[in-house]
Amino acid sequence: MTSSTPEHERLRADRERQGNWKRWGPYLSERQWSTVREDYSAEGDAWDTFPHEQARSRAYRWGEDGLLGITDRQCRLCFALSLWNHRDPFLKERLYGLTGPQGNHAEDVKELYYYLDSTPTHSYLKALYKYPHCEFPYQKLVEENKRRGLNDLEFEITDTSAFAEERYFDVFAEYAKAAPEDICIRITLHNRGPEEAALDVLPTLWYRNTWSWEEGAARPQLTLVDGKVEARHSGLKAAMVDDLGKHCLQAMAASDGTQAQWLFTENETNQKLLFGSPNASPYTKDAFHRFVVGGELEAVNPAQTGTKAAAHYRLHIPAGGSVTLKLRLREQSLAAGADFDEVFTQRIQEADAFYQTLYAPDAVHAQIQRQAFAGLLWSKQFYYYVVPEWLQGDPAYPPPPESRKGGRNHHWQHVYAKDVLSMPDKWEYPWFAAWDAAFHMLPFAELDPDFAKEQLLLFLREWYMHPNGQIPAYEWKFSDVNPPVHAWACWRVYKISAPAGARDREFLERCFQKLLLNFTWWVNRKDSEGHNLFSGGFLGLDNIGIFDRSQPLPDGQRLEQADGTAWMAFYALTMLNMALELAQRNDGTVNAAYEDMASKFFEHFVQIVDAINHIGDEGLWDEDDGFYYDELHAEGQPPLPLRTRSLVGLLPLIAVELLDEHRIAMLPGFKKRMEWFLHHRSDLAQHVSYCESGGTHGHRLLAIPSRERLQRLLGYLLDEQEFLSPFGIRSLSKYHEEHPYTLRLNGGDLTVRYVPGESDSLMFGGNSNWRGPVWFPIAYLIVEALERYHHFYGKNFTIELPSGSGHHVTLQGVANEISRRLTRLFEPDASGHRPCHNGDERYASHPNWKDLLLFHEYFHADTGRGCGASHQTGWTALVARLVRKR
Repeated sequence: MTSSTPEHERLRADRERQGNWKRWGPYLSERQWSTVREDYSAEGDAWDTFPHEQARSRAYRWGEDGLLGITDRQCRLCFALSLWNHRDPFLKERLYGLTGPQGNHAEDVKELYYYLDSTPTHSYLKALYKYPHCEFPYQKLVEENKRRGLNDLEFEITDTSAFAEERYFDVFAEYAKAAPEDICIRITLHNRGPEEAALDVLPTLWYRNTWSWEEGAARPQLTLVDGKVEARHSGLKAAMVDDLGKHCLQAMAASDGTQAQWLFTENETNQKLLFGSPNASPYTKDAFHRFVVGGELEAVNPAQTGTKAAAHYRLHIPAGGSVTLKLRLREQSLAAGADFDEVFTQRIQEADAFYQTLYAPDAVHAQIQRQAFAGLLWSKQFYYYVVPEWLQGDPAYPPPPESRKGGRNHHWQHVYAKDVLSMPDKWEYPWFAAWDAAFHMLPFAELDPDFAKEQLLLFLREWYMHPNGQIPAYEWKFSDVNPPVHAWACWRVYKISAPAGARDREFLERCFQKLLLNFTWWVNRKDSEGHNLFSGGFLGLDNIGIFDRSQPLPDGQRLEQADGTAWMAFYALTMLNMALELAQRNDGTVNAAYEDMASKFFEHFVQIVDAINHIGDEGLWDEDDGFYYDELHAEGQPPLPLRTRSLVGLLPLIAVELLDEHRIAMLPGFKKRMEWFLHHRSDLAQHVSYCESGGTHGHRLLAIPSRERLQRLLGYLLDEQEFLSPFGIRSLSKYHEEHPYTLRLNGGDLTVRYVPGESDSLMFGGNSNWRGPVWFPIAYLIVEALERYHHFYGKNFTIELPSGSGHHVTLQGVANEISRRLTRLFEPDASGHRPCHNGDERYASHPNWKDLLLFHEYFHADTGRGCGASHQTGWTALVARLVRKR
């Protein structure tokens, strides 16, 4: 970063270990219950083993969750909100949603909450939760979604009367750091209703329970001293590795004069309630619920000590009025520091100054960027999962069934995860997904390049990457195969995060060495016939295929995948680029070892491209249709192309790179071998887009499709009756709406049809759909690829946009138009409606709703309505990059 604002200075101080500004942040999960880590069942039934109903009473083993909360980077001491509207059957301590089996489209959060702001060091944070006055309709949400089928919309909280007549609270949580260990907390509670409403608010401080599970872990302590809670977490282990030190939490009088009553208990399971076993202490995790909602005065510890404490405010907020709570959490040895309100004023001004260095020039797009970045930063989470310990069970508890040792993730006993990671969605996907994270890091490279680089390196470390070279996919099944985009992310972060003269070559070299292992794993495991045609499995595209592509096929059949092969060509090109960069040292000399690797990846790319481009029985290009298809192979039978027009057949577009003539000239060893190869193996180069010279900037083009094939593919891509949606790129052609593709296989009919919204299939749990909707990650890759094609062809290559319109544009014009359509999802029209909100009038015109954005997992291809996980700002935050490009 070349900009210098106070936030940039904090980033520098944190990087140089002059100030621990990132020690505290929004690292608290939003759903720890029903995760794999908390599942100790024999059958691996995570959804039912630890349900929401148990979460208030049962201590977690591997993490914590909370409402609009923060924690330190090892999740030792946590802070979050608890609320009670005097009507709910229990204290609102965490977000509620349906489990996978309950939802008609699988798991689904059923709350309204919004990430509004965050700086990269979390020196300022702001989020909003909308809490109804009425009893939360838990049962109605379950029953109605159970009644609905796969072809029905999900039943949401906004479909109930929960927010009728404005009878709800807007709960704003803000955090501002006066210093790395001095955090000011401001909770603003607005009653939006027409009458006075009662609200109990319990800002809660607690320790993650380690003492019940880990041998040698002592119990930390919270104690009320002189009106403040003292938190002692020191000297807990001989090695002092987990020593957080001493902190104190001060709760001031509310703005209406209400004083807080301090409550204390232990963060331990209520064994008697849940399992019929005696409790070691009468003070259990659910004590505040029992005290506030149930009126059990004896539930809390009168000695005012424990491992969980809350400042209990009993408020009556007038109609249209608000109350503000102020708390301060700081390291105990620190003096009070700067004035509370001045800290907020200053940090908000500094956040504005930081984002002005990244913003689009207009207010509409600046707001989209700001909230996209906020969601990305709020989605960082402490993730703890030590596989061998999890498989073996915990010392103080009965051992798990023997069958568990051969169950989920048992081949990954090297995994030791205890890090702050970028999550896809902290409620629906509160665990890392490696290919999601790769896309997250591009916008992160602009916000916080150090974090982006650390995350990418982390997944390549020996406590994540398998010894065989595979990168773990995601918590439910580490061994699943996601697209190999990690190298691309490393390369892009390397280029984005610093100007050309100051790029972090050490980072690139560290990535390259480990990526060699991963590339080799792909070649050895996913090219079964050694023909350079790959079959990676479902590749993260869930139900895009006519059948589950990750499952073995009967009778020795095998699948050769157009997308799997394209991903590997893309991977080889990225490794070629890295090797060329590292081959040329800063002092102008040549590193021959990297020249050799560049030659290796150049030749591998050519071989893959030759394989995919063959016409006839051996390739995946269909000359009649002008499209790439997966092919099904059976012994003694001709290959059967699976003629679905989907992203599978468009992905070969992304395997394109430009070789700089000047750079090649400075690497004589690589140049000589490349020219020898192309001369002596012309048979392999016949289908490769390779130019001895040409292009607009002295480059040579390497790409899967030739110019003619590129033109034919773009004809499909830019046809509004095929792939070109008003909101980006459809994942399956609209052609299949009227022309479903059916294959008779093994005695049954399998059909793929265009489904622009949620899935109508239970494949992969039915919680995502690649048979029509718009997804940001692949669309973004295509936009980048089109820009590279344009850089080579320039004005000499134009195409109709849309197809059949007679209006011709350059490929840069195509990239711009796709970017515009994607960004349009979040832009208000003349009446204030944003497509992502599906016509909800509140988001268009109501002053308390209209500036709130949600960044969904994917989007309805015909209407733009947000689908899937509602807070998957991770890869949907790529919209901030598209806005910046524009």
